[in-house]
Amino acid sequence: MRPAGLIDTGALLALLDENDAWHERCAKAFSSLRLPLATSAAVIAEFFHLLGPNAQDVDTAWGFLRSGAVQMLPITDEDMAELARLMKKYTDRPMDFADATLVHLAKRESLLTIFTIDHNDFETYRIDGKRKFRIVPLR
Repeated sequence: MRPAGLIDTGALLALLDENDAWHERCAKAFSSLRLPLATSAAVIAEFFHLLGPNAQDVDTAWGFLRSGAVQMLPITDEDMAELARLMKKYTDRPMDFADATLVHLAKRESLLTIFTIDHNDFETYRIDGKRKFRIVPLR
């Protein structure tokens, strides 16, 4: 099934952590989104790193990721030059590797919607240098 948008690390964490300041907004927004949402291995790695070692949290995260709500799209050697270009372009932010993969996937897969709490960065980033992201949830 073709992804309807992208999902970033912070939104994943907020969805699964009821104590997160963004949890309510993310849970409400998630229920209104078309699924699946796409992401990259870089985002998933960052997600598990920030999630921590609690076995119950890890099990919950795996259950969510395997539910079909999230689809991991490949980043290959052919994508590396574009990722480097993006990270160089946004050095003032600075853009991390996970964000670069999402901006690149947005262009490659023609996806404008991103489920993120990282408004400052994704309001700055442009898809193909010109198009703005549709950010969910709103601030």
